[in-house]
Amino acid sequence: MSINTINNASRRQTAIRLLFVVLFALIYSVTEIVLVTLVILQFGFKLVTCETNSKLSIFSKTINKYIFQLLQFVTFNQDKKPFPFSDWPSAQD
Repeated sequence: MSINTINNASRRQTAIRLLFVVLFALIYSVTEIVLVTLVILQFGFKLVTCETNSKLSIFSKTINKYIFQLLQFVTFNQDKKPFPFSDWPSAQD
């Protein structure tokens, strides 16, 4: 393989990654809204019942992990594409 062929393949992979970065940036925006909604709901539960909702806590833990995976991918710290191209993160540590 020549250097030009390798460079062209690398540029093509980077261009494809750019499309995924745009897609995951849009998903991140939606995920932020979901996270803010979870925060508001959890505060509501805490104010009304003086306890947090365990199901919301578990879901928020998975959202936190998902956001981390998104950020890792778009900042080139990870090559593995997050959900929907891989499994949804689990709440387990």
